[in-house]
Amino acid sequence: MIAIIDYGAGNIFSVKNALDYLGVENKLTADKNEICAADEIILPGVGAFPWAMKMLRDSGLVDTIREEARKKPFLGICLGMQLIFDKGYEFEETDGLRLIGGKVEKIDRKDMIIPHMGWNELEINRDCPILKGLPEHPYVYFVHSYAAVCDDANVSAYCDYGGKITALVHDGAYVYGAQFHPEKSGEVGLQMLRNFAELA
Repeated sequence: MIAIIDYGAGNIFSVKNALDYLGVENKLTADKNEICAADEIILPGVGAFPWAMKMLRDSGLVDTIREEARKKPFLGICLGMQLIFDKGYEFEETDGLRLIGGKVEKIDRKDMIIPHMGWNELEINRDCPILKGLPEHPYVYFVHSYAAVCDDANVSAYCDYGGKITALVHDGAYVYGAQFHPEKSGEVGLQMLRNFAELA
């Protein structure tokens, strides 16, 4: 069973609907015991970094997430991916979940429209289990104004948007993060979610 962490963020039901479509058992929950009992965890999210971290702290879920992400597959999606890093700088400096070293900063591309919104091609940087079975040049759907800056060793895929943008990360163990929305990325995104579900 995949626990989808429900902390009041948007985009919760689109992730659940995608997993339901794939026939993957899942549950929306903010209950620590259910999260601990799950085989895998997804942290979705749309919104602002400081607000999301406050919601997770107020829900008492920060320590639970940190502990469980050390021992079972964990996927952060969009804002959920940004939260896995050390710090975010949206509106103010805010501590993140510190699951992967790095920071999240506003995309600074003077010649590009921000937010980065729409379909873009993934440039594969390193092998990653959730990329299994994808076409050579997969396209996925993005909506974001901030992006992660981290060690290249953790970056499984980039996209090009006036320069490299971190699109998919993996810590080499259990933690994954997708800046794009796999649940809105057609068959490519469904295959990624299918691959993630099969990790357990």
